[in-house]
Amino acid sequence: MSTDQTKEFLESLPELEKGKTFCFKCYPGISCFNECCGDLQLVLTPYDVLRLCRELDMPSRDFVHSHCEVEVMPDTRFPMLRLRMTDNARRSCPFVREAGCSVYENRPGACRTYPLGRATRPNGEGGVQEQFFVVQEPHCRGFEESTEWTTDTWLKDQGFEIYVKYNDKYMNLLARWKETGKSLPDQVVHMAMLALYQLDDFRRMIDEMKMFERVDVPEERQAAIMESDEAALDFGLDWLELMLFRTSETLRPRA
Repeated sequence: MSTDQTKEFLESLPELEKGKTFCFKCYPGISCFNECCGDLQLVLTPYDVLRLCRELDMPSRDFVHSHCEVEVMPDTRFPMLRLRMTDNARRSCPFVREAGCSVYENRPGACRTYPLGRATRPNGEGGVQEQFFVVQEPHCRGFEESTEWTTDTWLKDQGFEIYVKYNDKYMNLLARWKETGKSLPDQVVHMAMLALYQLDDFRRMIDEMKMFERVDVPEERQAAIMESDEAALDFGLDWLELMLFRTSETLRPRA
């Protein structure tokens, strides 16, 4: 599914209002364990890719080649990555094992929020308005458990809070570009791919383009960008904003 189709799917589900509770528990031994980990159309966000590369100790280019289907969104032509399923009868997730998820500590955000789906839209103030929906699949027995959650307690328990920071910044950029009605030209598609998903190559591009001579970046942030994937992704999002809209709250061209 595209991001628009995902949003439409979520909004067709029952909404879970803030403060309302639901019962759910997933654990080894439940009869449906691992049933949800196959035949997925799992779109990976830039931060998902960052965390999976770290978990696998794999260069981002190799991860994309080995584990992703790369497309461009039909309207904006932003690059979009899906996790490639295993070529077996169940189309299993490549990281699922009999004992569970082999990348659990760095699993994608959508896996963390499940059985909730999270839809966002810009709130007009630089942030997002979020809605949560309950994804109750026929095979899932987790809803028969007695452990009670709200959206806030579930997301905190699943370690989703750090994902919100990067995912929301990324989704805001996508939404703003979609509002222009424009499509990215080929050269920008390639640069967006590096800035969002291939941070090793993005750093090389920063060096080759002498980017820090073109944009005003404090030396401390420059050092962090070249050492930290999180800092590089944060800069990549800011740089794309500046390149696409000719303005950014955090970056400006050097005089």
